[in-house]
Amino acid sequence: MRMKSKLMGAVGALAMLTGAQAAMAGGHGGEITVAYFLEWPMPFQYAKANGIYEEEMGVKINWVSFDAGTAMSAAMASGDVQISVSQGVPPFVVAASAGQDIKAVDVAVSYSENDNCVVSSALEIDKTNVMDLEGKRVAVPLGTAAHYGFLSQMNHFGVDISKLEVVDMAPNESAPAFAQGSLDMACGWGGSLRTMLDHGNVLLTGAEKEDLGILVFDVTSAPADFVAEEGELLSKFLKITADMNDRWNSGAAAQAEMLPVIAKDAGMDEDATAATMATFVFPSAEDQLSEKWLGGGAADFMSGVAGVFVDAGSIPSALGTYADAVDTAPLAAAKGM
Repeated sequence: MRMKSKLMGAVGALAMLTGAQAAMAGGHGGEITVAYFLEWPMPFQYAKANGIYEEEMGVKINWVSFDAGTAMSAAMASGDVQISVSQGVPPFVVAASAGQDIKAVDVAVSYSENDNCVVSSALEIDKTNVMDLEGKRVAVPLGTAAHYGFLSQMNHFGVDISKLEVVDMAPNESAPAFAQGSLDMACGWGGSLRTMLDHGNVLLTGAEKEDLGILVFDVTSAPADFVAEEGELLSKFLKITADMNDRWNSGAAAQAEMLPVIAKDAGMDEDATAATMATFVFPSAEDQLSEKWLGGGAADFMSGVAGVFVDAGSIPSALGTYADAVDTAPLAAAKGM
């Protein structure tokens, strides 16, 4: 199986990049680069599209879209990206476990229905006969939330992943391949997941995954040097993001105003955007700072994710604690702005 060697290669690359991070993180001269995902609609994009971040922060922002959270980690390690919005916890954990000095500074979104693995309808495999997956070809974006969910589900069902042909593919690549019948199962999120669901079925619903402790949430992350050197700037970014979340959460009137703008920025139509965001939860800053999330729960969950990856042989070792990878100070300061 190729999964272990590919993820270990990514871990090694991140470790080498970590040394470059300190040398390149500073000196952005009045502009920063922020990473985000297309086809992953979130309230912050209303402010992004309307220039609110640049106006209130007083800096030029280069917005760059990525296909996976692992690429975000590498870009932060090289100094090319200062803030990553909605990075999955698993790729964050992979990077931190490899020694990359990054911090989770807010809970960007919580979701469980919008990240899953889909089995081809032609196989007629569901949770009653999952062992029939052995020998099948599965596309998994390694080091991501979908990867963690895949490992956790296979562990739950007792499927030996060494008996699967696992290929590393970003969801936007695996979705069309799955639709064409060249994959037996594919894992992904957002628009790619919706495409997959047109041609297959999930093994476990979002609620069933949560009952098993398979949580799915993303964080906003940043290199530790940037957090230390530009804490006030980062807090302003988080304040605007929190304001957009509160606005979205305020009800139908605000959502009707924001939806067209968010859809356009995400590269989606409004119906698909509404359907996607209906499965998302955007916690308030106060909720994020609670024990459930950044006050302790997030770090505990990261330890659990790392444990699954270590047991699967996907990363060599886990940190003793991930509490040091969570920094609540910027969000706490944003809450007081």
